[in-house]
Amino acid sequence: MATAAAGALGLLWGWLWSERFWMPQNVSWADFEGPGDGYGYPQARHILSVFPLAAGVFSVRLLFERFIAKPCALHVGIQDSGPYPSQQPNAILEKVFISITKYPDEKRLEGLSKQLDWDVRKIQCWFRHRRNQDKPPTLTKFCESMWRFTFYLCIFCYGIRFLWSDFLIMFVHHLATIGLITFSYINNMVRVGTLVMCLHDASDFLLEAAKLANYAKYQRLCDTLFVIFSAVFMVTRLGIYPFWFCMSSGPT
Repeated sequence: MATAAAGALGLLWGWLWSERFWMPQNVSWADFEGPGDGYGYPQARHILSVFPLAAGVFSVRLLFERFIAKPCALHVGIQDSGPYPSQQPNAILEKVFISITKYPDEKRLEGLSKQLDWDVRKIQCWFRHRRNQDKPPTLTKFCESMWRFTFYLCIFCYGIRFLWSDFLIMFVHHLATIGLITFSYINNMVRVGTLVMCLHDASDFLLEAAKLANYAKYQRLCDTLFVIFSAVFMVTRLGIYPFWFCMSSGPT
């Protein structure tokens, strides 16, 4: 039984990856292994190396935020205030907050006011403070922005130096990005893919720098950096990318 199942699986696998179906004449899967001079073509299995690299980058981020970003935040006057103070515990309001809505309308506020014998303004204050408890403090946001600023800047500088070398909306966006990167790598579009990533990273670190200035209460510096970010963003993504990269890398 096991031998028959293995044989059937082998036939199915051979049919699925049949060279007669996928390849033109005189071309086989062996041709994709590389020219044999030590420089092989990109392979799909190479993508597996991103998992240990991701774990390493995550570890570096934790160390960076704790030993570099946090002291910098304290140095510019951002206090480690910790979580927002908790409100008077109330099981009914907590149930409404978790199960129904975090922003009760006027009708629901009036009903809760009658049920609890509380003033409507007091209930609004309770919900406002309860929402604030779920927000990260300014120190945490500063550390995250400083990490992204450093990471994006390093990636951009690396791309410039080696220019020649080969939650729902953002989640979908990053899935599409990972898919495009994987597709371009497997199809040996390494150079143009590297250029596109470098171009798109050219403005990201400026946005994070503007956030850092905002958290540190340097408003004039924040406004200046945001204007520079807007200009670089529009020039690179609406000018250089469509009129230079796409036209030069497309078929002629």
